[in-house]
Amino acid sequence: MEAAPGKEDVPSSPGEQEGADEKPAEGAQADHSGVQESKTSLPKESLIAEEEEEELEQVESDVDQIQEDVEEQHDPEVRSEPEKRPEKVEKKISETFYYKYEDLYSRPFVTEDSGIPINLLTLEHSFGYDCMRTVNLLMMDSQTLLYIAGNHVVLLDLKTKSQSYLRSSSGGGIGVITAHPTKQYFAVGEKGKKPNLIIYEYPSLRPYRILRGGTEEAYVSADFNHSGTLLASVGSNPDYMLTIWDWKQEKIVLRSKAFSQDVYKVTFSPDNEEQLTTSGTGHIKFWKMALTFTGLKLQGALGRFGKTAVTDVIGYVELPDGKVISGAEWGNLLLWEGGLIKVELCRAGHKPCHSGPVSQLILDEGELVTVGKDGFVRVWDIETVDAADTVDETGLLEMEPMNELLVGKNVSLSFMAKVHDRGQPIWYAQDANGALWKLDLTFSNITRDPECLYTFHSGKIEAVSVSPVTYLMATTALDRSVRIYDFISKSQLSEIKFKQGGTALTWAPRVVNPKGGLIAVGFEDGVVRIIEVYDPKGLAIVAGRTNTGKAEMNLKQAFKPHTTAVTALAYERNGDVLATGSKDKTVFFFAVEDKYEPIGFICVPGPVQALQWSPPSHVKSTLLVLCENGFVLQVPAPHPEEEGPMSTYQIKNLPTQYFHFYSIKSRIKGGYDSGFLYHCVFSSDEYHDNFENRQDEPFEVIHMEDTDDNPIHQISFCTSKLLMFCGMQNGALRVYPLREKDLSANTLKEYWSFSVHDNDYGQIQGICSSYDDRFLITCGGDGNIFAFNILSPEDVHKELKAKIPSPRSGLEKEKAAEDIEDPNAYSIEKAKQKKEYEQIMKKAEDKKSKKREELSALRHEFLSLLQKNQELPKHMQLHREQYEMDHRIFEELDRQTAQRIQLMQKEMAWEQEKHLTGLQKLQNRFRDSLEFDAVIVHAIQSNHKISTYRLLAISEKCYQDKQRSTWKKTVLKQEWKETEQRKILSKTEHMQRTTAARVVEGESEAEKLKKSEVRTVTTRLIANQREQIKRIVEKSDKVRAKIMKRKEEWEELYKNKPTDDYENPKDAQDIEEAQENMGDYKLKTAADYRVPEHKRMNAEKKMMQLASLEVLIHEKKANMNKQIMSLRDLKVSIIDEIKCLVQELKSIQAALDLSEQLPLPPIPQLHPDEVPEKKFQFDSDILLKFKHEQEAKAKLQEQLEGSPSFGVFRERFLHGPSLRETEPVTRAASVRSMKIVSSVVTEQPKVFEIEKAEPTETELEILKREKIRNIYLQETLIKRINALVINFDAELRFLRHMKLKLDVQMKCADLCHITWFEELLLLKNFEKHEDLLQGRVNTLLSEQKAMQQKLNSYLAQMKDRKYEIAKLQDCEESLYATFQASLGENNKFARFLTKVLKKKIKRTKKKEVKREAGWRHFFFFFPGLWICYTYFLAIK
Repeated sequence: MEAAPGKEDVPSSPGEQEGADEKPAEGAQADHSGVQESKTSLPKESLIAEEEEEELEQVESDVDQIQEDVEEQHDPEVRSEPEKRPEKVEKKISETFYYKYEDLYSRPFVTEDSGIPINLLTLEHSFGYDCMRTVNLLMMDSQTLLYIAGNHVVLLDLKTKSQSYLRSSSGGGIGVITAHPTKQYFAVGEKGKKPNLIIYEYPSLRPYRILRGGTEEAYVSADFNHSGTLLASVGSNPDYMLTIWDWKQEKIVLRSKAFSQDVYKVTFSPDNEEQLTTSGTGHIKFWKMALTFTGLKLQGALGRFGKTAVTDVIGYVELPDGKVISGAEWGNLLLWEGGLIKVELCRAGHKPCHSGPVSQLILDEGELVTVGKDGFVRVWDIETVDAADTVDETGLLEMEPMNELLVGKNVSLSFMAKVHDRGQPIWYAQDANGALWKLDLTFSNITRDPECLYTFHSGKIEAVSVSPVTYLMATTALDRSVRIYDFISKSQLSEIKFKQGGTALTWAPRVVNPKGGLIAVGFEDGVVRIIEVYDPKGLAIVAGRTNTGKAEMNLKQAFKPHTTAVTALAYERNGDVLATGSKDKTVFFFAVEDKYEPIGFICVPGPVQALQWSPPSHVKSTLLVLCENGFVLQVPAPHPEEEGPMSTYQIKNLPTQYFHFYSIKSRIKGGYDSGFLYHCVFSSDEYHDNFENRQDEPFEVIHMEDTDDNPIHQISFCTSKLLMFCGMQNGALRVYPLREKDLSANTLKEYWSFSVHDNDYGQIQGICSSYDDRFLITCGGDGNIFAFNILSPEDVHKELKAKIPSPRSGLEKEKAAEDIEDPNAYSIEKAKQKKEYEQIMKKAEDKKSKKREELSALRHEFLSLLQKNQELPKHMQLHREQYEMDHRIFEELDRQTAQRIQLMQKEMAWEQEKHLTGLQKLQNRFRDSLEFDAVIVHAIQSNHKISTYRLLAISEKCYQDKQRSTWKKTVLKQEWKETEQRKILSKTEHMQRTTAARVVEGESEAEKLKKSEVRTVTTRLIANQREQIKRIVEKSDKVRAKIMKRKEEWEELYKNKPTDDYENPKDAQDIEEAQENMGDYKLKTAADYRVPEHKRMNAEKKMMQLASLEVLIHEKKANMNKQIMSLRDLKVSIIDEIKCLVQELKSIQAALDLSEQLPLPPIPQLHPDEVPEKKFQFDSDILLKFKHEQEAKAKLQEQLEGSPSFGVFRERFLHGPSLRETEPVTRAASVRSMKIVSSVVTEQPKVFEIEKAEPTETELEILKREKIRNIYLQETLIKRINALVINFDAELRFLRHMKLKLDVQMKCADLCHITWFEELLLLKNFEKHEDLLQGRVNTLLSEQKAMQQKLNSYLAQMKDRKYEIAKLQDCEESLYATFQASLGENNKFARFLTKVLKKKIKRTKKKEVKREAGWRHFFFFFPGLWICYTYFLAIK
């Protein structure tokens, strides 16, 4: 219940008083307008005059009021009167005022006149901890720790381990807790509709202040400023309201919407209390309390991530100089300055600061402490961090922490708080994996290791069960642990962990284990484990073992009946059968013995939600199976002896009754099916074939109050069946008393309800009452476990004590049970199926082996027959064709093979066409648009290489723009482009000339080689000497002639040298002309400089300029690509020439001895990246080869069994060349072998002939000369090959040097392109503004023209009026003259008549009886202004 203090207790705030004063004024004004409307709506014409008089009086009174106001403005004495009025005194809340906690905290709801006691349940102890909250830890002093548990704030005494509690005031939950800097107060932000933010005094725990109206649904974060005078709070969805409170006066100072998404944190800057920071989903925002002309405002600046990826900001800290350091999801630190990321900090080698999100940053004693989800606490030098700046384009700066602490394995730190204990700093840390740690961060020689104070379940509690004989309970969760608690001594006794998380749990009943020491636990991988709980003190002490624990758990048996998570476990009432249900839509039955044996399983229509055996009141023992999709099944308990040996555990003939729930709420009330209890009955037809399509309706409906949007999540009964406990979706607990031990509509009208767990995510997962109905245990999705008293006095509890079961005899000597740790292990059914399959496969293999043996015997017999046939005389031997029994068999096989091939081609026609179409689309998209692909030409003897530019075909629009006249002007302006183009062209021509010369030289050299075969050695030497002497003489003559010519030129130049005082007459004339005709040119930096019209740039010209630049870049790259491609073609021709020379060299070396043969130079090969077009050339052989390679890889990965010889053969076969590739190679090899054989055959007779007869001197001379010629030819050919290689490498290096220069120019061109493109964007924006301004100018010009026309017309009218005035003045003068003439001289009535003539007569208008309805205007002139009063006159 909300606090309801009296009005006299709390003075109203000034804002409330102002609102109260304003409301009557508004009401009075509304009433007055209503009266006026009633008056003006009277349908009487006789009141028109009266109405006009009243309106005139009202106008006059308004005018008088306006005059008074104006006089007050001009009269200082009148202006000072309002200042003398007494101000409203703002009442302040007394410093000594406190609320009463008894009037504040929420109480259980009890139906009126139900007789249910308000204290039906009393909180005894809280065993859990909501560690998944971002911040759920608050240290008030070295002894007291605060944390949120559902609808309670738990104050834990670390020394005595006792707990005290503070309830929420609304019952909607608690969102945040934060402490005052002095630790004298702490704030509790609640949840619910219009939640309160309550300030409690510590240690008295008295409510000190209540802050109302700060948010709509819940508070998510709050923080006091450094001085403690202000409090900032942030709300959750939907408003995300940031509120600044003067909390001692319960006043809102400032407020603003923080962001449009979730906000995690808000803090004041510790050094500047006018600055705040908020962070949350994908944002960080910097706030400032600024004084504007309208008052104090909150101004927020959203942090811009820039090039850094957007991240959720969980932790941050403000630095003294205004910078902010925040953490990122990937573990790095972001330094913010001016709303932008200045630098991103990481560790050496670009390692993240933390391996995961940074949850908290703390500035402690000049050091930066970061807390990570990876379990590390790292300390950084704050000065280095503050002065950090980027050093490269990555925006990263590497630095190392000064110290670090690994709290432990599998630790995920969320928050830390610091306190001083006896002068020593101690840190307490919240672990998201379910623990509270005590840390020492002094990093000295005496630093203590991290100490784990408490361990809890992490996240949602999946299941809870209590012992049937004592005050023990067992819980499990997805954190892979099973825990045993004693809820009498309020302590955790034991814990055991496994590889997978627990999803279901039940305590074995007394009939199964009379000691109450056996629990069955189901896990998310489908495994069920039977665990024993025992007192280790009852074991015999074994050497090396000490029994010091209160209780221990031992794995007795593990089996895997399911493939997915186990959702339900239930023992049969006699304890003979254990049923397990799972999300895999099966229910498995086990015979409960010393070792659980599988009976079988049944399949159900949906995932199993719950299992319930029939009570002893039923004759038959049946199992009720509830599925998530609305099916309910009832099956009898199977008997193990009835099931014989079968190939599967599935039970197919078990009698089953089905009920498929069909919603009827739409006929009752509308909406979903929550809010009712339905009484159903099974139909009489047990064997319903089409059960999935049936729709069954309940025969009785019981309405549950206030459960339409808050469905019941769990239902449980006490042992005596007198109370029904309901766990709600919003974490509330309901108790329905059952007086008649039966459910009926009248029985369920009265109930007791209490909000216990978190209202948002604390849905109750389990409810259990103790064996004697004295205690009630609840567990929820918020990780909390609560123990309640059920109407039993506390004095009785002091005498109670939990008894831990004694161990089995011989337990200490038993071998540890084998556990199932692999989550992919076979289930019981799959293992059986695999065993059956292996037996079938073994039989099949045995049969195959017998057939193979028979075939092998027949094959050996056939081979022996062939051998015998070969031994017979030829005229008695049988031909091979005669062994064929019938040739039609092979013909039929060939025909079937051809038909299969044709059929397969037809079947694959669509796939072939599909892939061809896809290939064509890919080529059109990625290949056809390419003008040049990347081709890399490699040098032959060095590692140098050169690559082409990958060029896309330029668009036709650029070429069209190129044809325009302005294109030449734009391009030819830049001199560097012209010079570079000329250089490239000249170098290209030079390269082509040198290449052609070398080709000609090669041709001439080849001709010389051919001629040299005929010449003798002596003639060649003489000719070479003559040519060498001739070249030397010609060279000396040229040098001498060049020296003489140069001397003559110098003499001529000295003769024409002018004197020192010589002045060129043409230069003097040009200077004189320039001085006479020199104009006044403004510099561009001058203030009055205006760009000439022909030099102004617009978007169209800039686009032309960009297009011309793109075309020029494209042409330069294309020219370079052509040169590189010509170089590649040159390499191809050189390789072909080297191949011919090597072939010729081999023929020459065939006539030489081995000692005289020089090593053959290697033949260069083309690299794959030199001919990338071959990648897209394929045929059927290449595709088949690729397919075989893929199949071989797949088989190797699967590691199939096979003989090694077959694998080697298949590998060689798969990787061997195709037929098309091997044919030319084999042909060439055969040709070469034939040539070699022929040469050997032809040469061998010569050798034999020479050996037969001794050679003559002439023949020896001929052989000697031939040998010298061959040696010379060998050396010449090798030099020629080396020269080709060296020249090619030189050409490549030269072209590579040219390309490097071109790369520099292209990079400059790219930068110029970027600059011009940015200029184009600016020009477009400028043109938009210019068009807008030009439109305004045109409008103003048109208005000026219209005004000029009006002015001309008015001037013409004034001219006409002046003419009329002059005419009237003439008439007046003539009239006066006539009057004077008519009076004559000395007329005694002249004065009187003149006065009568000059008298002004007022003409009165008749009053119009009939008035028209419409607006009336009155103008009044006051000093310095005209006032117009307008009102509407309505006539009926």
